[in-house]
Amino acid sequence: MSATSTEHTVTLHGHSFSFTDSGSGPTLLFIHGILGSQRQWAHLVDLLDDDHRVLVPDLFGHGRSDKPVGDYSLGAHAATLRDLLDRLGVQRVTLVGHSLGGGIAMVFAYLFPERVDRLVLVSSGGLGREVSPLLRSATLPGAEWVLPVIASGWVRDRLSSTGRMLGGLGLRPGSDLSEVWRGFTSLGDADTRRAFLATTRAVIDPGGQSVTAHDYLPETSPLPTLVVWGTRDRMIPAWHAASAATSIEGCQVELFHGAGHFPHLDDPDRFAALVREFVVRS
Repeated sequence: MSATSTEHTVTLHGHSFSFTDSGSGPTLLFIHGILGSQRQWAHLVDLLDDDHRVLVPDLFGHGRSDKPVGDYSLGAHAATLRDLLDRLGVQRVTLVGHSLGGGIAMVFAYLFPERVDRLVLVSSGGLGREVSPLLRSATLPGAEWVLPVIASGWVRDRLSSTGRMLGGLGLRPGSDLSEVWRGFTSLGDADTRRAFLATTRAVIDPGGQSVTAHDYLPETSPLPTLVVWGTRDRMIPAWHAASAATSIEGCQVELFHGAGHFPHLDDPDRFAALVREFVVRS
């Protein structure tokens, strides 16, 4: 984070909620994906907080925020973010959501359209049925018993062929492997494991994504929308970007050739420039 970034903790819904608040100007609210955290956006704070206020939370169940037993649906996450904005006195934002965070951003825009100026969707969930077998497996019966074993310290310490193992699942070397591995290692904690299963099962079933934004996008107030995807995304296929273009009138689609599920990490300078240009132009 930049020298001016400050990490804060507030109590929302009776639980501790962690977020970074940096810069001043029009507000950008970044929303990470499953097993992600505010850390994934840290490099973008430095690139954007000179003329924007940048809010980067850890969703409940992730990072330094609490991991309570409760509702981990898209609507619940959206309501929590609305409550954070209320607490901070922020009226309107540009939402930037990655993967699960993209689904949350779209639900937020549907529920609270008066709070959203623009929408940036990055490798977003909620735009098609297809999703990686890695995530579908977490919805299978018995996953809550298997996961503690495969995420145990004993197993993690012995996975010397991590890159080869995850690469066999189609993950791109580089950002994809490092971020998925980092998320996997966090599952050694029982509370994180429980929150992960609850979050995943709220949006995915054994056949794929179970929640689709196409059901409510036609009823959502038109918003300037930027869709960013990596052409080698193996978690959620890049052709979902075309699906977004058919449902979101006038949306701008930008493909990062050769990038995987984390295009904002593969080419952060290009991503930050796109966001800055999009915010100014819209």
